[in-house]
Amino acid sequence: MKIVAVNKSASFEYFIEEKFEAGIVLEGSEVKSLRKNNCSLSDAFCFVRRGEVTIKNMHIAVYDKSGAFNTRDSRRDRRLLLHKAEIAKIAGKVNERGYTLVPLKVYFAGSLVKVEVALCRGKHTYDKKQSLKEKDIARDMDRRIKEYA
Repeated sequence: MKIVAVNKSASFEYFIEEKFEAGIVLEGSEVKSLRKNNCSLSDAFCFVRRGEVTIKNMHIAVYDKSGAFNTRDSRRDRRLLLHKAEIAKIAGKVNERGYTLVPLKVYFAGSLVKVEVALCRGKHTYDKKQSLKEKDIARDMDRRIKEYA
């Protein structure tokens, strides 16, 4: 499994409740660009509309050797491939309880491109401060253990 892109801010901004693995509909030049790690999930988000899950604002750089065949936008909407039951579960939670669907990472599973999406709840500012405090404490403990050994 080769990881192409990771959304690092997602774990800081949200409580991750449940993860799903989804396929993604891409063109050939986009796959070649992904193989060169030209992808960013920094502003990306997902939504459910008419029984389909779509990822928006995921940047896949234009493949430089594609020539005139690549006329697509680098931030176009891309369809995610999930089972109907998973889509229904996601749509129910997003509509009822205020959950958000966030892409976590893009990776290759064999020759297939997969996107890991998660149902998340938003964190408040005091939750973010608490998570930063826990991260600092863990880092300090690791330093002390390293100095002691």
